[in-house]
Amino acid sequence: MRIGIIGGTGVYDPEILSDISEEEVVTPYGTIKVTLGKFGEKEVVFLPRHGAGHKVPPHKINYRANIWGLKMLDVTEVISTSAVGSLNKEMPPGEMVLLDQFLDFTKNRVYTFYDGGPAGVVHVDYSEPYCPRVREVLLAAAKEEGINLIPKGTYVCTEGPRYETPAEIKAFSVLGGDLVGMTNVPEVVLAREAGLCYVSVALVTNWAAGISPHPLTHKEVVEIMNANIAKLRRLLMKSITALTEDPDCPCHHATRELNQF
Repeated sequence: MRIGIIGGTGVYDPEILSDISEEEVVTPYGTIKVTLGKFGEKEVVFLPRHGAGHKVPPHKINYRANIWGLKMLDVTEVISTSAVGSLNKEMPPGEMVLLDQFLDFTKNRVYTFYDGGPAGVVHVDYSEPYCPRVREVLLAAAKEEGINLIPKGTYVCTEGPRYETPAEIKAFSVLGGDLVGMTNVPEVVLAREAGLCYVSVALVTNWAAGISPHPLTHKEVVEIMNANIAKLRRLLMKSITALTEDPDCPCHHATRELNQF
């Protein structure tokens, strides 16, 4: 099996890996650059979501190329990371949350590999958007490492790159949102279409607008992420060690009948 790690803001290099090599992968949607390496006996593919040096803003990330490229590299399980703002006072800055639901407020993104034509049309079930099996692995790993990983959280995805207004945050909170970010959709959607077992760990870096006592800055986000990166790496290392592939996982079969992959 190969495990994919998608690194978000503040997670730009795979320091936990050995036998590292760089590779370019040409997909029908463009070329991506990844780092291949090993952690113990496990093969790992590391993909920086925003590119080297955080050069790609959320609304311009080539999500289809990223997910297709991981699939081409025989990745079966994906752990993604992201920096988020919190709407929930029980999820303060510095905490990590294992996402279980999302609300999509993006506007201009491509959400599917299936646009009709030869690829067909598909309507995929997202009752459980994040792989339940891999989520359990991460929760067990956190417990063994003594890491507080909040087991559930609803991610609100906005278009960006601007931060949200206090009025928007208030509305998202009324709708049941816990965390706000700019990248999890359509990434999680495409991962299911590609038959990947995908989970996402959100690291809370700030209070959202209207809750924060001061204006939001990207500098603040990076500083909090850097302060907690060691904890995140410990979780990733323990989880990679514990992960096993399950060919019968429902995630692998979501669109198999269309033979796109």
